[in-house]
Amino acid sequence: MKKLEDYVRSIPDFPEPGIIFRDVTSILQDADGLHLAIEGLLEQLKDVEYDLVVGPESRGFIFGVPVAYENHKGFVPVRKKGKLPCETISEEYDLEYGSAVIEMHKDAIQPGQKVVVVDDLIATGGTIEAIIKMVEKLGGQVVKICFVMELAGLKGRDKLSGYSVESLITYEGK
Repeated sequence: MKKLEDYVRSIPDFPEPGIIFRDVTSILQDADGLHLAIEGLLEQLKDVEYDLVVGPESRGFIFGVPVAYENHKGFVPVRKKGKLPCETISEEYDLEYGSAVIEMHKDAIQPGQKVVVVDDLIATGGTIEAIIKMVEKLGGQVVKICFVMELAGLKGRDKLSGYSVESLITYEGK
């Protein structure tokens, strides 16, 4: 049987020379790869007590919704600024060349709710750090953060110290 990492397509020199792009779409396209990814995330959460799954667009939706569904939990989408219809809270975070703003509905998380964050990839950790700030502003508690892949060379975990973080696959480079 293949391992999850066998389903990841690696593309050298993208988006620039010296970078190896780890393509998650090749996991999604294969029924067995997708099954392994979702089952792996569910395994990471088997002993975790939580109320909600939070995931950033778009791949956090893809991996977070099946996890929420399987464990009969609600799902809270985190979107780019201006995409949510009700009152929101927002958080700005740094990108490699600039910054971005993400939002979630102001009523999405109630004080005391325990939250799991699910996304496809941790690189620099900026997006998840911003999500944590919003969850905590609303009175929620982040009890676990789960990724399908991690690019350890970008040191994203450093921004998430103090939180339980797991990745199904870890690549040492960038």
